[in-house]
Amino acid sequence: MEIFLAEIVGTAILILLGDGVVANVVLAKTKGHNSGWIVIATAWGLAVAMAVYAVGRVSGAHLNPAVTLGLASIGSLAWAQVPIYVAGQMLGAIVGAVLVYLSYMPHWQATDDQAAKLAVFCTGPAIRSPGANFLTEVIGTAMLLFGVLAIGANALEIQSASDIDLSAVYSTGIAPLLVGFLVWAIGLSLGGPTGYAINPARDLGPRIAHELLPIAGKGDSDWGYSWVPVVGPIIGGVIGALLFQAVDGIFIG
Repeated sequence: MEIFLAEIVGTAILILLGDGVVANVVLAKTKGHNSGWIVIATAWGLAVAMAVYAVGRVSGAHLNPAVTLGLASIGSLAWAQVPIYVAGQMLGAIVGAVLVYLSYMPHWQATDDQAAKLAVFCTGPAIRSPGANFLTEVIGTAMLLFGVLAIGANALEIQSASDIDLSAVYSTGIAPLLVGFLVWAIGLSLGGPTGYAINPARDLGPRIAHELLPIAGKGDSDWGYSWVPVVGPIIGGVIGALLFQAVDGIFIG
């Protein structure tokens, strides 16, 4: 139960601050309107760091099914725990999205652009090319898992990647901030083609919220694209974790 609640709280914080900055930038008549991509990428990195600081000592702050499945694939997490993590992440993402909706209540009516309203909740491609968009998400999420595990390996004395315990990594020190820097770098470097979901819950949970909430003047939720930011990160997360395990095995010998 502690893990489930921690993932709800942590993911809700992530989405509140992450989707919140998108709302600030793209919705009409906000203080941050049109402030740009660097603002979005920076705030997402800080959102990750804050969320990890909040619950990392309890659950390891996966906040992302791709992280959970990646860790399970290398034996760092029991497969029986995966549904608990993912359920908490999905619920937390929906809660966070609802809080963003409430925070920007007057601005939905003031914004005419339906695509901008959808962008507050979920990602979309700059150039719609499902194969290329999918590959971008795979690469970005692989980098995320490789980086998360590298930070964990440096924080702990381990014999193999499967020994990494993120709840121990994030219980003290600057490791949560480093994960925020990692996400910041991914956003600035690889976020251009797809908006870098790199997290199925981050995209799917708020997309569900967009579908259900009474948002003034909203369009459709673009379900035709929705598989890309779900399947791509899942595959990328497993690849990144397995790649780190292989490379770290060579280093350790």
